[in-house]
Amino acid sequence: MKRTLLVLMLPALVVGCHRVPITGRKQVNLLSETEMMGMSLSQYQAFIQENPPLPDGDPRVRQVRTIGERLARAATEYLTEHHAADRVEGFQWTFNVVDDPTVNAWCMPGGRVVVYTGILPVTQDDAGLAVVMGHEIAHAIARHGNERMSQGMAVQLGGAALSVALSQEPSLTNDLFLQSYGIGSQLGTLAFSRKHESEADKMGLVFMALAGYDPQAAPSFWERMSAMGGGGAPELLSTHPSDERRVADLEAFMPEALKYYAPR
Repeated sequence: MKRTLLVLMLPALVVGCHRVPITGRKQVNLLSETEMMGMSLSQYQAFIQENPPLPDGDPRVRQVRTIGERLARAATEYLTEHHAADRVEGFQWTFNVVDDPTVNAWCMPGGRVVVYTGILPVTQDDAGLAVVMGHEIAHAIARHGNERMSQGMAVQLGGAALSVALSQEPSLTNDLFLQSYGIGSQLGTLAFSRKHESEADKMGLVFMALAGYDPQAAPSFWERMSAMGGGGAPELLSTHPSDERRVADLEAFMPEALKYYAPR
């Protein structure tokens, strides 16, 4: 049985081996991005139906969309120039804000971004918000959710194909998807690893710098997030707190990020 499963997985391993932009890390994703984006659309629509976004005229929405569009444009241009445009192929960037005190934000496959009002007092300004949104957009472009869901399905569903899993275990599969993208209160075993967090930090710094936001705002933002840990860790820090090492890593990468920065 194990040998048969390995044989079935080998093509996926070969097809799913790629390098993450900016960091160059090799990754293996066993799930089709086309399938992930299809699932993303249905899950996003369900989320929006249960959590109606703030109206277009709300200044918080205008702020999020202005920053989001600049980040998306900068990231797309960077990826195109570095022969990695497939990372955003089929993306339809969408930016919404929901009135929720949770300190959180996320980006699904396909470029569907949601920012919770609870994080805005922590971001404080455009640069702080660009740190958060650049970080979340980086997670989607790096396909970290695909990696996590591949891992979760291998452990909990025996490596079943996504279509089979949705047919036979729809509830569990949907839960794995939501957990993989940090949507909900319990990230469980699928929480972003420190490797993914560090990678999203670096990519996010480059994207925000290219978009004209000062990447030097990042260490201060994560220090503010870390300071909130005493009252219950925010969603973005539920398993990997923003500690001194994270800030030190950001500072170490800052000279590279600043190469892309031109104030607007």
